[in-house]
Amino acid sequence: MISKQPAETLYIQMKQDIRDNKLPLGTPLKQEQLSNQYGVSRIPIRDVLQRLKNEGWLITSGKRGAMVNPLNATEAEDLYLMRSHLEPLILSYAMAHLNHQKIGKATDILEQLEEPGLTIQTHGELNWQFHGVLYQAANRPTLFNNINNLHQLCSRYIGFQNMELNYQKNSQKEHYQLLNALQKKQLGQAQQILKQHISQAGQKLVAYLNNQM
Repeated sequence: MISKQPAETLYIQMKQDIRDNKLPLGTPLKQEQLSNQYGVSRIPIRDVLQRLKNEGWLITSGKRGAMVNPLNATEAEDLYLMRSHLEPLILSYAMAHLNHQKIGKATDILEQLEEPGLTIQTHGELNWQFHGVLYQAANRPTLFNNINNLHQLCSRYIGFQNMELNYQKNSQKEHYQLLNALQKKQLGQAQQILKQHISQAGQKLVAYLNNQM
């Protein structure tokens, strides 16, 4: 329960509950019911529902309602296709500015990703922090912000593929391979590893979702 907490706390909690399947799929979410469930007024509920709709976590149901957006193979494929093109691109701008400090920070994040018992939410946040540290070095804010948005939309899928599809070990191996290529200033190799890292994860996820459908 959440009592008199700000909208940001409610937003974080509802995202976590969506990841943990605590909010029903395919059923309209009623503001009054959510207000009672989370112990807040309907005003922050309304604002958070709209924010989650804008970010793709919820979809419109009826005139003003919302419901949890199910994992969708076509959406996942589109998101990973866009990432596979944009992220190697921003890496080409970042390469010249990746120093030992930034590489070290990225390495520290990878070590945190190996800690046992991480929640899907924490894993998704750390995964983006790792990629974000590398991409921020490009000093291309418009490109970076668009990639950030893609990662936010992908966060449910990233957590799902690593926890449910047991993809974490392979993902970490590729993360370290990427860092190794960047340390050696091998841009072409780094871009190839990154593109493969994104594409293969997307293909595995899409295949699984298509089979489930």
